[in-house]
Amino acid sequence: MLVCNTAPACEPVPVYVLVVYVVDLAGGAAMAQAGLMHVVVVFESLFGNTHEVAEAIANGAQTADPTAEVACLRVSEADLELVKTADLLVVGGPTHMHGMTSGLSRKMGLTAEEKKDEEERPEIEPGAEGPGVRDWFADLPRAVKGSQAAAFDTRGDARMAGGAAHGIARRLRRHGYDLVAEPEGFIIEGTEGPLRAGEPDRARAWGANLVQQIAG
Repeated sequence: MLVCNTAPACEPVPVYVLVVYVVDLAGGAAMAQAGLMHVVVVFESLFGNTHEVAEAIANGAQTADPTAEVACLRVSEADLELVKTADLLVVGGPTHMHGMTSGLSRKMGLTAEEKKDEEERPEIEPGAEGPGVRDWFADLPRAVKGSQAAAFDTRGDARMAGGAAHGIARRLRRHGYDLVAEPEGFIIEGTEGPLRAGEPDRARAWGANLVQQIAG
C-alpha cells in the first residue's frame, strides 16, 4: 500500500498490518500443525495382541488421511501434553476378568506364563507389568470441550468374556470426551492370542472410519 499526502514529492510510507487470528478449541483439541489432523492411539498390551490392533488402527487412520499426524503409543509413553493436542484420541487395552486390567490381574497373567515351558511362552510386551490404561486415566486431565475419542479392546470369544472397551469408554466420557463410535472389541484365539484371522484388517477399517467421521 502506498500512502501519500498533498506534498509534491510523494514518498512511500510503510504500513504495518497486524493480523489477529483465533484458534477455535470448541470443535476439538488444538492441532499439532495448522490444517493437519492429529490422531493419538494409546494402548496397553501384555502379549502383543492389543499392540497389533493399535498399530492397525493407526495405519487405518493414516490411510484415511495421509496428511494426518498419527502417533501410536504405549500407556507408559503417552505424554499427557501430547494427548491434549489430539483431535482424535483412541484408547485400548486387553480384557481381564470382564473389564480393564489391574495391577493384580496383570501380575497373575504374567506369573501364569512364567510357569509354562519356555517354548510355550508368548513373547511379553515391554512394560507389560504396568502401568495400565486404568492407572493412566487417573492422571489424564479433563479434555477441552468438543474433544473426540474412541475405545477398543482385545477379548476372547467366550460368551461371558466381557470387554474392557466399555470401561475405557466410560472413563473417556468422564474426562469430557465425545465418543465418535461405539466401543469396539477385537477377538483373540485362546487366552494369549494370536488375533483371530481378519481382525487386523477389521481394525484398520475401523481406524479409517473414525477419521472419516470426524473429518466430516
